[in-house]
Amino acid sequence: MKNPTRVFDLPYFQLKKYNEIDIFSSKTDGTWQGIKTKDFIQRVNNISKGLYALGVRPNDKVAMISENRLEWNLVDFAIQQIGAVVVAVYPNISDNDYEYIFNHSEIKYCLVSNDSLYQRLLNLKDKIPTLKNVFTFNSYPHIPHWFDMIKEGIHVEDAILDDLKANVKTDDLATIIYTSGTTGDPKGVMLTHKNLLSDVISSEYSFPITAYDRALTFLPACHAYERVFQYVYIYMGVSIYFAESMEVIGENMKEVKPHIFSAVPRVLEKVFDKIMATGEQLTGLKRALFFWAIKLGEQYDVDQSKHSAWYKFQLNIARKLIFSKWKDALGGNIKGVASGSATLQERLLKIYLAAGIPIWEGYGLTEAAPCVSVNCIKRGIKIGTVGIPLINIDVKLAEDGEILVKGDNVMKGYFKNPEATAEVIKDGWLHTGDIGVFEGEFLKIIDRKKEMFKTSGGKYIVPQQIEKKMVESKFIEQAMVIGEGKHYPVALIVPSYSNLLDWAKADNNDLINLPKKEFLLHDKVIAKIQAEVDSSNNYFGNWEKVKRFGILPEEFTIETGELTPTLKLKRKIILEKFDSEIQKIYAK
Repeated sequence: MKNPTRVFDLPYFQLKKYNEIDIFSSKTDGTWQGIKTKDFIQRVNNISKGLYALGVRPNDKVAMISENRLEWNLVDFAIQQIGAVVVAVYPNISDNDYEYIFNHSEIKYCLVSNDSLYQRLLNLKDKIPTLKNVFTFNSYPHIPHWFDMIKEGIHVEDAILDDLKANVKTDDLATIIYTSGTTGDPKGVMLTHKNLLSDVISSEYSFPITAYDRALTFLPACHAYERVFQYVYIYMGVSIYFAESMEVIGENMKEVKPHIFSAVPRVLEKVFDKIMATGEQLTGLKRALFFWAIKLGEQYDVDQSKHSAWYKFQLNIARKLIFSKWKDALGGNIKGVASGSATLQERLLKIYLAAGIPIWEGYGLTEAAPCVSVNCIKRGIKIGTVGIPLINIDVKLAEDGEILVKGDNVMKGYFKNPEATAEVIKDGWLHTGDIGVFEGEFLKIIDRKKEMFKTSGGKYIVPQQIEKKMVESKFIEQAMVIGEGKHYPVALIVPSYSNLLDWAKADNNDLINLPKKEFLLHDKVIAKIQAEVDSSNNYFGNWEKVKRFGILPEEFTIETGELTPTLKLKRKIILEKFDSEIQKIYAK
């Protein structure tokens, strides 16, 4: 069967190959309700006609700001079918970023999920001259609803839509995704239909799932990572279920019994923290068995030949008594969990794998549409790496270790920014800005090229490696290592308040009634964090060791501006925001 050549061909491809599948399912009034592929396509066509009736034409830009849901996907395909361009925007960025993105891409219409997003854009409308109207997916009195837009297309003939579809070429622009960036204005990554579909087909090879399996989705579809995963699911005939929210995702897991879902390390860390909190509540033999199983998991190696027969015997017992409950909590059918966007702690990865929960850690970037490499069953897993480059994608290292990528997946360029495009695409190779090494066929990420820094003694420091080791401690929630031009590196540390409280209840009961900030800055707590820092320092050379640190009582968040929407540290902003704290650390 002929492969799709435009992204919006995917539902049609699924309809021909997997006729009776529910392409998407959502929970409404307490029950899961699916939509057949044929009905999905009809709704997409109706939306396309509505957009056309409003005056949307090929190459016009239409924005969407919404959580991941059925409506997002309907409109995504509908915009593309008429040759227009989807501008996928994060719901949690600043008004300044909204204003910049909408003006830069000359947005004509926007669809948002709720009234609060509508009001935000309404307040900015005078500053965005190209914006004609905003529609909401949810229904509110006196606010334009997306059904109003759809009704506009009732008189648009099928032949007009057919012509529009036929005129869309595989090299045409499908979407612009503005990268969150840690510095400067967002850059609009231009991805064509070919870029996205080439990555879909390259990624599909590494998925150990089959047609009629179920996928649970909860990450934002505006991110290329989750969006392309959904395209892969459609291509492979996998039914997609939308989680209701992060608060009830555990219940959704048990109801849907998914075979696959994708996550970011932060989610997997939170899940593990809950598991550990449950273990801490156990007593007697149950508690002993729980922590015995965790200890076994920490020793796990993918290469089974490194394990003794005794270890394997113990692991089988642990899987039956302890780890089976973890798998049941995920629905019992998990074939794999994809992890991307940031590095997952090796300790957690080992424990998950030991529990029989296969985590496929991968690597990518929006500019590569986005997947570049992945650990997977088909091609092998190596802990501490991001796997083997996907088929049909070439990866090599520059002399300084920068990862270079070439393939049909590499973006067309940055929208209205040829200078920035020329900086990152040279002779067809995408310069990722990430530093890596190859361990055999497996790619390992060392750091961001621009985030490496040099001490006053001329030694290079790779902060991400140190941070990754530090947050393996259950008492350290977040850490950022700094020291550009200084004699030695130091760290800003956000402690795990809840875990430290549990520790204090056992050994320092006099601390637990203190206010949070006073508690975290108490000498005994600082001494505990110092012990954790000392432990992580053992893995690094003398010039890399964190000599001092400062405690920050409040977590870095997207809302407070320290994290990007993909949960990466905004280092420049953190440096500016906590400049006085940093000066105090070096003044000690």
